[in-house]
Amino acid sequence: MRYTTLAALLAAAFSFAASAQNYPAKPIRIIVPFPPGAFNDTLGRIIAQKFTDGGFGQTIVDNRAGAGSTLGSDLAAKAPPDGHTLLEVAVPFAVNASLYTKLPYNTERDFAPVIYAGSTPNMLVVHPSLPVKSIGDLIALAKAKPGQLDYASTGAGTSNHMSMELFKLMTKTDILHVPYKGSAPALTDLMGGHVMMIFDNMPNVLPHVKGGRVRGVAVTSLKRSALAPEMPTVDESGVPGYEVLVWFGVVAPAGVPRDIIARLNTEMNKILQMPDVRERFVAGGVDPVGGPPEKFGEHLKTEIAKWGKVVKATGARVD
Repeated sequence: MRYTTLAALLAAAFSFAASAQNYPAKPIRIIVPFPPGAFNDTLGRIIAQKFTDGGFGQTIVDNRAGAGSTLGSDLAAKAPPDGHTLLEVAVPFAVNASLYTKLPYNTERDFAPVIYAGSTPNMLVVHPSLPVKSIGDLIALAKAKPGQLDYASTGAGTSNHMSMELFKLMTKTDILHVPYKGSAPALTDLMGGHVMMIFDNMPNVLPHVKGGRVRGVAVTSLKRSALAPEMPTVDESGVPGYEVLVWFGVVAPAGVPRDIIARLNTEMNKILQMPDVRERFVAGGVDPVGGPPEKFGEHLKTEIAKWGKVVKATGARVD
């Protein structure tokens, strides 16, 4: 029995070594657990295009939105650990670890970090009819009308949801949550006056702010954004210590051989250095990050712990 087990282990080791040498041996699939349109989807498509056009390997994007991004994440967690299935992740990936009472996967154990691709602050924007031009205005209005103001999000556990829940926690205000299935429908209703405000990714809202369709109030980073230097931070506007950075990255199923992870990381770092890619990132308000897989792994641990505390303090849970 022992010899059989040893033989099986050796066979598996040789199999992984062979697959690493021949990788990729078939098309790579990047699962994007969000609907098309926002930067979550854009990142997956940039990598897929560069992988395919650059001769690394044919790569396709597979949008699997639903269940707060857990649908696509679960699909990736259960994929063969051969490097041919990747998962594009963002803030909900870390939040869901504590937000959901029971997940079909373990966020920390079932995935291997590949790369920290980029980050951007959220921006608080409001409908022009709302008498709010500053964070101070919003706090005063929310306290005068507890539970009467509402805000949009792209679903439970998303960065815009948690940005407002953290804001409410730190300012002791009561603002009603109205979840949507994606940024596009949320912003459409905001511009139509059906909902009053949203914390959303800068790439999604900046064009509408510049077009006058919504009013920008503040950004969630500790430092002002170079793309909108006139926009104050929430921190400097009377909520000291408030910070939310929206991040984007790539993970793989746990068990993918280290040399395949290293090769993927190398190729993606090259992509992030390409002038046209950096231009697309910066134009959308996203700072390219890059670096080794370990850097992203440490970031994920920090984010899981941070949002776990917010979820516990606010009582936000999804059964």
